[in-house]
Amino acid sequence: MGLLDFMFRRQRRDIMDFKSRGAIILDVRTKKEYNEGHILGSENIPVNDLQEHVKTLRTTKKPFIVCCGSGVRSAKAVKYLLINGIEATNGGSYQSLKKLL
Repeated sequence: MGLLDFMFRRQRRDIMDFKSRGAIILDVRTKKEYNEGHILGSENIPVNDLQEHVKTLRTTKKPFIVCCGSGVRSAKAVKYLLINGIEATNGGSYQSLKKLL
């Protein structure tokens, strides 16, 4: 098993664990990107606006599966959420996550 296989298998396990605990899908793309296509039921908060929503996200008491267009912005968002005491995992691109869910 290669490193990428290990990483993606772990990511899938994390996503399924979060999903089983009622996780909220958080799409951190821009409003325009989100409106062009997204996972049904997901919430949209662009990555640059996360700081304004930290208090609200913290009160949710549920974990977050974060997605974006490719996985880069979601990785950045997850790091920020974790630093702020919010449980989150990177779901990668919304299109890949949609297939997994």
